[in-house]
Amino acid sequence: MAKKQSDSTGRYCYDYPRPSVTVDIALFRRASDRVEVLLIKRAREPFKGMWAFPGGFVDRDESLEDAAARELKEETGLEGIRFQQVGAFGDPGRDPRGHTVSIVFTAVIDGSQKAKAADDADDARWHSAARPPALAFDHKKLLRIARERAFGDGKSRASGAKKRASP
Repeated sequence: MAKKQSDSTGRYCYDYPRPSVTVDIALFRRASDRVEVLLIKRAREPFKGMWAFPGGFVDRDESLEDAAARELKEETGLEGIRFQQVGAFGDPGRDPRGHTVSIVFTAVIDGSQKAKAADDADDARWHSAARPPALAFDHKKLLRIARERAFGDGKSRASGAKKRASP
């Protein structure tokens, strides 16, 4: 096990590099005959001006669920939503700032809640989950997986997702 030490600033120093932990929220709603996903337009680099899931870095001593709720509220104003954890995604190179591991959460809400961009989001808007705009990071892959998790077999096909074979 790596030895940890605290430097004079209270930061930890490890013998081996550590990835950062982030959360992403794939929030869906049904609108007429289609499924929509809430995306934010990034106000900062990397990928400034591109669409992405609401999300961000987990704060020190913060649970993953609390981080997801905080990021969603900060970037869209939405709160009080129960999430389901989709999984962890940590391919090296998914974030140009360095190695990050993102824990993705999903939920399906009714169409009455309005999102308003804030914090580091220039815009927050509902988009077709089957035909979203170009997405930042690896969010295209994460969207496909989250949509399958949220709608399960059969229902996901109506939104344009293909059924994945079971391992």
